[in-house]
Amino acid sequence: MDKLYQYDVVIGGGGMAGLCLGVALAHGGLRIAVVEPVARAASLDASFDGRVTALSYASVRMLRALSIWPQLQDEAQPILDILVTDAPAGRPPSPLSLHFDADEIGEPMGYIVENRHLRRALFAAVDATTGLELLSPLAVERATCVPEHVDVQLSDGRSLATRLLVAADGRTSRLREEFGIGIIGWSYPQCGIVATVTHELPHNGTAYEHFLPAGPFAILPLTGNRSSLVWTERADLAPLYMSLAADAFDAEIARRFGAHLGATSVSGPRWSYPLKFHLARSYVKPRFALIGDAAHGIHPIAGQGFNLGLKDIAALAECVLDAARLGLDFGRMDTLRRYERWRRFESTLMGFSMDAFNRIFSNDIPPLRLSRDLGMGLVDQIGPLRRFLMRNAGGAVGKLPRLMRGEAA
Repeated sequence: MDKLYQYDVVIGGGGMAGLCLGVALAHGGLRIAVVEPVARAASLDASFDGRVTALSYASVRMLRALSIWPQLQDEAQPILDILVTDAPAGRPPSPLSLHFDADEIGEPMGYIVENRHLRRALFAAVDATTGLELLSPLAVERATCVPEHVDVQLSDGRSLATRLLVAADGRTSRLREEFGIGIIGWSYPQCGIVATVTHELPHNGTAYEHFLPAGPFAILPLTGNRSSLVWTERADLAPLYMSLAADAFDAEIARRFGAHLGATSVSGPRWSYPLKFHLARSYVKPRFALIGDAAHGIHPIAGQGFNLGLKDIAALAECVLDAARLGLDFGRMDTLRRYERWRRFESTLMGFSMDAFNRIFSNDIPPLRLSRDLGMGLVDQIGPLRRFLMRNAGGAVGKLPRLMRGEAA
């Protein structure tokens, strides 16, 4: 490495995406710094983030290739079945439903993991990876791109020089704004309510997605007799539900869960998040790239947000490391445009598809409800189409980066 550069790549943001990219690039022999303003202990606290992540089976291959999965597999619940139903207001679910069975593709459709466990596994991988430094709690104050490198100013006064700066600092990315990359986006009239629920009966690895008039109500299996609730509710009503006493909140959950898992009760705190959509107008500038939520934020209706981010990471790592092995300057636009061409179309298509599904299913309009119920019933009867949708949800459709195939980047 040229002595001019302290690091080959600096990653602004040490959340799940930033840490994973750091591990992937360092495995390829580069010297990496990840800059994160939140201290490790705070991000691992149980009260920091109650959400869960649905990992597609292609994402799990990637985590295996990066030696992250062994630290996580005991806390990951396989998804063996998915049952999708449409529930009219105040009435039982439609008899027409959609069922995905993992036996049809020969492996679990994915895994549900709590974010706190995923962070812990990523930190363990960071500690075990040479050439990777986590600079925390620190922030990137500003970054200046010059022809041959980027000057990165940290909040402690230090200055770093790097060939490439990557923004992994989330939906409200300061780095994206500093580099002048705009977004298109909007807020949904919905909030996501998240909680962990214990139940009397085993879930047998089944994930449930009930489409209610206010939005999807997902029951995602966790290890043990627990499930994660991801309840989409009208934004004006969500604060009222969040303010309910524990027994009243439990009653609302039980009413939506139904009786198939026996008695239920919320375990631990509950969280509420506003739901928004955004897509960056470009993913790259000279010596600068976006990944994950800094590049796109989609509706959580199918749990694909983090999987899209992992594909960004796998594609960017492959583009950068391919160039580095040839002795090329991977901060140049020809390398970065290869990454953008690879990822931007798929992310845009996925984002607008999830937006359309949310709009189609989050209502109680009788003709539209009848059409979508007939559509689900039809798909359920067409095996090849059903299996294609399962492979697509598993991240195994299209041009996959090497990491997503379980190979080294």
